[in-house]
Amino acid sequence: MWHSGSGNKVSLEAIYSKINLHTRKNGCVYVGCDSQIYGDKCTFSTAICLHGADDQKGGYYFFKREKTKRNDYPTMVVRLLREVELSIKIGYEILENNSNADIEIHIDANSKKDKPTGKFADMLMGYAKGAGFRCKIKPEAWASNSIADKHSK
Repeated sequence: MWHSGSGNKVSLEAIYSKINLHTRKNGCVYVGCDSQIYGDKCTFSTAICLHGADDQKGGYYFFKREKTKRNDYPTMVVRLLREVELSIKIGYEILENNSNADIEIHIDANSKKDKPTGKFADMLMGYAKGAGFRCKIKPEAWASNSIADKHSK
């Protein structure tokens, strides 16, 4: 189930409608995912953010959470790959409903190679770019690093 930024339940069809209006006004769609481990669970939060449309002040976002078994993601790289996979999946779903959508995927990996996620950044960006999307990593990946992160906790 998807939710608006204010926490109200919203259908994916309603989100697609909002995206269609947004893209007609030259707005961009930003997709990001983050995950957190708590006990024996791993929570993934995917965010769809709408920003930059003509005359738009601020932005809109939607999110959904998915809880799985922690054991399904034994290493950080496996979890990071799943985050990018979920972002790519929703990116493709958006494009199926609006082939004109300008989508950028935000990846929760660090640009600094000495950070834990930094050594995986090139691979994760290659995954998103290979799927046909523009992408950003930290510190520019606000859809994953801020929005999705907020809802994964």
